[in-house]
Amino acid sequence: MGRQMTGPTRQVEPADLEAAAWHARLGAPEVDGTTIKEFFAWRAAPANAEAYRRVESVWKQSGTLEASPAIQAVLDEAMRQGPAWSRRARSRVWTFGGLSAVGAALALGGFAWWWTDARTLYATGVGEQRLVQLADGSSVRIDTDSRLRVCFSGDERRIELIRGQALFDVAPDAARPFVVAADGARVVAVGTVFDVRRDAAGLRVTLVEGVVDVAGPAGQSRRMSAGRQARIDAAGVSTREVDARSETSWTEGRIVFVDAPLDQAVAEVNRYLTRPVRLASGGEAAVRVNGSFRIGDREAFVAAASGALGLRATPEADGAVTLSTP
Repeated sequence: MGRQMTGPTRQVEPADLEAAAWHARLGAPEVDGTTIKEFFAWRAAPANAEAYRRVESVWKQSGTLEASPAIQAVLDEAMRQGPAWSRRARSRVWTFGGLSAVGAALALGGFAWWWTDARTLYATGVGEQRLVQLADGSSVRIDTDSRLRVCFSGDERRIELIRGQALFDVAPDAARPFVVAADGARVVAVGTVFDVRRDAAGLRVTLVEGVVDVAGPAGQSRRMSAGRQARIDAAGVSTREVDARSETSWTEGRIVFVDAPLDQAVAEVNRYLTRPVRLASGGEAAVRVNGSFRIGDREAFVAAASGALGLRATPEADGAVTLSTP
């Protein structure tokens, strides 16, 4: 019996951002007694103390951070837009409790960017699922063998889906659209729930709640309402009505097939398996199958295919199982 696996989750907590802000304040050239008292009062909470420890650890482990072109660009922007003390940090380094003002400027102008971009590449292995809570209150449930990057900025919440599938539950924020980008296409939402899958066939977007705008790589765009699915490929953007709950059943640990060709069903089951099911060449590939199976439960799928379709299941030396006509 297969089972759904959930990997460890690392999220940006409010305490992380508060810790970054304190790191910046304490790195200023002048720190008054009131600020110090406020800092110790804030750090008295265990969660805040741990968040501050993480911030300090980041900077201690990143001695060459300032030399990074990406970080340098953030620092330059902080110098232009930040307060006077941050602009002065380029030419002089002050310390308070071992904290660098250059590091503080980075924390103020670029820490949130660095933490939620360079530090938030999320991935799952085969058979693994993962729930990630984002700093804006949104959540992302990541499916098997998937990879994505979170890139939040002041005017946009951007997710790059590198491969695989994820369900996005977006917190409303009219000032910062939530954008999922993949293979040249874009899905834009403000507050909604939708599923995006990227594979060799292209991009598939299923809308569960709300409204989203879907744009293809060639500029074609469609506005979608709940219960519809968009497919984006080289031919453009097409939409159709679907059962959103069935299409997103993977989030509940199940795969639902409704008149699916057997070869497609086998391919879907294999997404969650390290020991796959193989289909011998023959006419059975086009046979339609219906059913609901728990993710990773290879034995149940093989038994159903063997019993309902009259196929023979043959174990292979590499751990796979081959389905064939007797």
